[in-house]
Amino acid sequence: IDLHCYFSLICLNPARCVLGHKADTSDYQVRQSLPGFGNLTQGYNKYLRPNFGGQPVVISMSLDVASISSISESDMDYTATIYLRQHWTDPRLVFLGNKSFTLDARLVKYLWVPDTYIVESKRSFLHEVTVENRLIRLFSNGTVLYALRITTTVACNMDLSKYPLDTQTCKLQMESWGYDENDVLYTWLRGNDSVHGLDNLQLSQYRVEHFYTHITTSHQETGNYSRLILQFELKRNMLYFILETYMPSSLLVILSWVSFWITLDSVPARTCIGVTTVLSMTTLMMGSRSSVTKTNSFIKAIDIYLGICFSFVFGALVEYVVAHYIASQKCASTNDVARETEDITITNILTTSITSNSQKINFATFDKVTYGGLAMTPKDKIRFILRNKINKIISYFTIQNPSNIDHYSKLLFPFFFALVNVLYWAYYLVF
Repeated sequence: IDLHCYFSLICLNPARCVLGHKADTSDYQVRQSLPGFGNLTQGYNKYLRPNFGGQPVVISMSLDVASISSISESDMDYTATIYLRQHWTDPRLVFLGNKSFTLDARLVKYLWVPDTYIVESKRSFLHEVTVENRLIRLFSNGTVLYALRITTTVACNMDLSKYPLDTQTCKLQMESWGYDENDVLYTWLRGNDSVHGLDNLQLSQYRVEHFYTHITTSHQETGNYSRLILQFELKRNMLYFILETYMPSSLLVILSWVSFWITLDSVPARTCIGVTTVLSMTTLMMGSRSSVTKTNSFIKAIDIYLGICFSFVFGALVEYVVAHYIASQKCASTNDVARETEDITITNILTTSITSNSQKINFATFDKVTYGGLAMTPKDKIRFILRNKINKIISYFTIQNPSNIDHYSKLLFPFFFALVNVLYWAYYLVF
């Protein structure tokens, strides 16, 4: 249908408008005071950009971020609803006066509009309730305002190595699909002030730290394209993770230290505490990994902390096993010493008897030496001396009192756990 027909239908005096025909010449002054009547109906071609063959069209952009509904670590993207406004000047739409007129959005398809698209967008749609959420406004100097309300899901490459102590940087990039920089140039309408809404966003896990606007050029095989970039930093809220993961894991570590104040003879009590804390720590680690993502296999900061806590909990259990084993060995060795004492007493009696009669017996026929009153061969003597040396060396590394293990653990476990925490938080929060 001819454009003139559509615009003739909305003239001030409907009785004088005829579908598909020009209005009377007496309406010339009225048509010249309304947007585009004389220009749109005289050779306007929506397939040709303004200044076709001449200077590139400058598209000034501004936008409002209405909401960011979701930020997915597993898919590495975010979903946002934005109000996108584009301004450009089309000399073919100049009309007399200093007014602006808002046209029916369905007339957009009869005008030239830039083919702007969102780079790295996975899914996008235009809201259509109750009608298509588009706005077209003409100004007397030929300026066109074209506004849209769209929801888009955009890829955002995330570095989760510091999760959940991380700050993610995401971008919203826009450029022309078909017009290179010789035809269309993009610019921000008012620099950083062209973007609104980010400061007031309330997100579940993040808060917007900073945002910046940039203008760059995209170099592709088909040419160089002007590109607008909105870059914003998302700082994750740590309080949830401190209450959900960090504090419970730390309390489990502290709970495992309770066994150090229980005597070594209380086997069921200490074993129950050790096994319970290990199993609880394992459950906490599995829940933490399943709540984040299964696709990203690299180690995160929360995994390191949970691994540290698990090591301390497991170490407390191993400490009791070692202490109990040494205590049992100590008890067994005490019994052996008592038994050996009895054997030595009997041996001394026999040795004394033999010694008293040694003068009557000739030992010259035996190739033996005496040691401690007992007859020993040279080989046995060397073996005996080596065994004594080895036992002395082992005694230096042997804990004489197993209860000292718990005593040292009461001091060393909290000290090293505090030291590791200082190093952990300093690295991830400062560096």
